[in-house]
Amino acid sequence: MKQITLRPASSADSEFCYSVKRAAFKGYVEQVWGWDEEEQRRLHETRFVAQNYRMISADSKDVGFIAVARASDCLNLNQLFIHPNHQGQGIGEACMAIVFEEAESLGLPVKLRVLKVNPRALAFYRRLGFEVVGETDTHDLLEFEPQPSPNK
Repeated sequence: MKQITLRPASSADSEFCYSVKRAAFKGYVEQVWGWDEEEQRRLHETRFVAQNYRMISADSKDVGFIAVARASDCLNLNQLFIHPNHQGQGIGEACMAIVFEEAESLGLPVKLRVLKVNPRALAFYRRLGFEVVGETDTHDLLEFEPQPSPNK
């Protein structure tokens, strides 16, 4: 298993994050809204400044990013993107284990949205124990309720 670490993103990481999102997500966005490069860049720049991006490294190599926000009633997983060249290696699962640990320590559930046209992501989150709790026209809404570990 690779050594997975998270570190706060810096402004120097913005372009890498955009390239990962484009590589991993463009096909899904195209299916729903069409990919408008200018609009996607604008959205990325807004989110990069507003959200708490953390870089995902596998064996000291940046492979993606994650953005989690604490709300009063939950942790929102806003984004989790791993470059397609590094998907399917347990990296996303390792990142979610870190998120679950944070949620458990706060006593909060984890919530997220998945595009309906992305069955692979839905299957990933369901496999980790997320339940579908609602939907919009474009997204399934998922929630995970952490269970305190017995040795705590």
